[in-house]
Amino acid sequence: MPDPIPPRNSAMAVAASALQAQQSRMRIIAENIANAQSTAQVAGGQPYRRQVPVFQAREINGVTGVSLAEVRPDMGDFKTEYDPTHPAANAEGYVLRPNVDTLVEAMDMREAQRAYEANLNIIETARSMDARTLDLLKK
Repeated sequence: MPDPIPPRNSAMAVAASALQAQQSRMRIIAENIANAQSTAQVAGGQPYRRQVPVFQAREINGVTGVSLAEVRPDMGDFKTEYDPTHPAANAEGYVLRPNVDTLVEAMDMREAQRAYEANLNIIETARSMDARTLDLLKK
């Protein structure tokens, strides 16, 4: 029968996997924000398409952690703007803009930061518990 309580190093491994996943998520969000105002390189072309991280569960030391499985494009509609003088304008004079909403990206970034901080706290707590256990064993 397996031990019902995983060792603290497993908890730290799970938290570390979550740190990596959230770090990847923040990088993708930053890329989305950086490209929020970009346009196509050619007339009638498509602009930057928002990217969305997809996570999956993975086993780490007998417990379930998380990893970035893939990055998918958001297939939502592009924004349009009438500007017939723009180099990327189509035949009707409309320019396609990225499907990135900077407010949504800012909220996603804040959520990722909080999740990252929470996982850092888990690691610090586990380290503190290990140190305290060692202190008790010394006595």
